[in-house]
Parts: sequence; C-alpha cells; structure tokens
Amino acid sequence: MTVTAGSFWDGLTGQTEAIETLRAAASTQPGNSSMTHSWLITGPPGSGRSNLAYAFAAALLARGDDDAAATIRQVGARSHPDLAVLSTERIIITIDEVRSLVAASQFSPSVGRYRVVVIEDADRMTERTSNLLLKALEEPPPRTVWILCAPSEADLIPTIRSRVRGVRLRVPSVADVAALIERRDGVDHDTALVAAREAQSHIGMAHRLATNPEARDRRRRTLETALAIRSVSDAVQAAATLLAVAGDDAKAITTERDADERASALRSLGVEPGGTVPPALRSQLRALDDDQKRRATRSLRDGIDRIMVDLLSLYRDVLLLHLGVADEPINQSMRGRLDDATRASSPASTLAVMDAIAVARRRIESNVSPVLALEAMLVAISRHAVR
Repeated sequence: MTVTAGSFWDGLTGQTEAIETLRAAASTQPGNSSMTHSWLITGPPGSGRSNLAYAFAAALLARGDDDAAATIRQVGARSHPDLAVLSTERIIITIDEVRSLVAASQFSPSVGRYRVVVIEDADRMTERTSNLLLKALEEPPPRTVWILCAPSEADLIPTIRSRVRGVRLRVPSVADVAALIERRDGVDHDTALVAAREAQSHIGMAHRLATNPEARDRRRRTLETALAIRSVSDAVQAAATLLAVAGDDAKAITTERDADERASALRSLGVEPGGTVPPALRSQLRALDDDQKRRATRSLRDGIDRIMVDLLSLYRDVLLLHLGVADEPINQSMRGRLDDATRASSPASTLAVMDAIAVARRRIESNVSPVLALEAMLVAISRHAVR
C-alpha cells in the first residue's frame, strides 16, 4: 500500500515540486528508489521548512492510510515514539544536544516504518557540532531517516551537504499564503490577503497578523515611528520605542507558552496547582526557567529583526513609488503616508536608509547591543529626513 493521504500535506502551500519529491520518497512501493537516509530542506524564513519536515516525517512514520490520522496527531504533538526532534530557542545548537540525538537515532523503530530525526535549525550548529552529526550521517542505521532544515545549503559545512539530498523551497505567493490562512484560521479573505502581503509571504507572521490585532497595531506603530523621525533626538527616542515594541511582541509570543510549559512540567512531576515543589524536584524547574529565559532572549532578537524587515518593506515601497513601479505596495494600508514619504525624499536617500537598516541587522547578528544598533540606524534615517 502506498501512503498517499492528502492530509499529510494539507497545511502546506506554494511548494508543489517539493511536496511531490517527498511524497514519492515516502511511498511504500517495492523498489522505491526515491528514498534516502538524509534530507536537507532549505528555504527562506516563513517558507514552511519545518511544516514540510513534519509532514514528511508523518508520511514516513505512517504504516498505511488507516494509520495516517493518528500519526499526524502524534507528530503534531511531537509524541510519536519513533520521532526525535531538536528545536532550539538558543543562538546555537550545543554539541550535547546533537550527541543525545545521535544516540537516539541508533535505535530501531518501535511502531513506525522508520525512526525519523528532525533538526529544525541545522544552521545553528558550530563546526565541531556539525562534525559530530556528520559521523551519524556517514554510517546511519538502515531504518533511520534524518531531516535537516536550514535557510540555505551554504549554512552547513560542505561534508554534510554532500551526504544529504536537498529539497529547496521557494517563497510562496501572497495569494497562496492568504488562501492558506483563510482556510486554516477561518479569517475573512481581505484580512488574510493584507496579512499575507504585509508578512511578505512569511506563513507564521501572516498567521499572527491575521489573528492578532495587537500584532497588527505593533507593526503599524513601528512604521509610523520611523516615518516621524526628523532629528537625532527623535532617532534616540524612536530607538527606545522600537525596542519596547519588540519587547512587547516577544512577551506576547512567550508568556502564554511559558505558562503552559510550567503547568505541564508541574503535572508531570505530580505537583498540584499552587502546591509546594519538593526540594528534590526544584532543579528540574530551574532548568525549565533557564530555557525559558534563553527563549525570551532569542524571541527579543527575532522581534527586533522583524521590525527591521518591516522597515525595509516600508522603504522598499517608497523606492518603488519613486521609480514608478506599478506593483501594489506591501504597505498599501498606509498608502497616504507612503506618498508623503516619497515626496519628502529621493531615490538616493531611500537607498541610503535601506543600507543603514541592512547594516543594523548584520550588527545585531554579530552580537552588537540592539539599542546601539537601532540608534545608529535611526540616526542614519534622521540624516535623510526632510525637516
């Protein structure tokens, strides 16, 4: 029997070629030559790398069509006994995390056709950690499948790239993302379309913008703050405002998740809600607290980067209006402000601002203080503002 249940792939959009490649590999037909033991799924942020990885994992783990629904639920909950996952909230993946995963990969599958190992952010491995993984890829057990995810093949060392089969994703169209959000989240067509456009086809961000009014308000406040800068003092104040916006965004993402994780941990330890945690168990909760703090730090960095991506979209719109390009602006909902900004600037000054934003992104990636990087970027914006 061939596992062809469409439900494996229903949560994906705009990736027809990649889906067909992985669907063929997951086939249980005798002599299936499309299957290999290690895969690398690459694509830009928001293209659905991890979603495709887990859909592929479910298709590999299912024993047949009758088993598909239960397998999808287990993979979605990350509770399938033959699925191992490494999804880090840290800046890097540690060698101990990969060592533990490599050890788990040596076991034979217990209920599924394969043992599947997914590493969501393989680009966060250092060279030493990558070399440890390389040994596992060179001599894998016969029924273990590795699925790595990264923005591009260049993010992994050449020796790993030579031992995986690559599947490249593209940026889905705005229409495809809007249709997915409308179907999956039950929002109206216009809201889904605006969210998909403003998210620049980033599926996760489109979901947040379509379903969270506070996220939409924070994004609009970011753009209006940048457009209001006229002086260096404005720039310094705007840096504090944008950092606060990023912090609010990060808290909105992590607070509910942190509370759920802590409640789940207490239940698993047998502690009643509001009860006292026995001293012997407190170290486990401290470890959870440390993980959540690291995730909060990462979430803040991601929030700052999202702000910069939104600012790039703003000045990209202004530049295209300067050049008379007929494409609809990403920030069409602010068309009046865009027209004002276009009249008050030149193509050269707009390009200079976009360069300043790109420099700030690189600085933050290099661990420069976010507030200093933001201030330098916004001061550059102030130099090109019409007073």
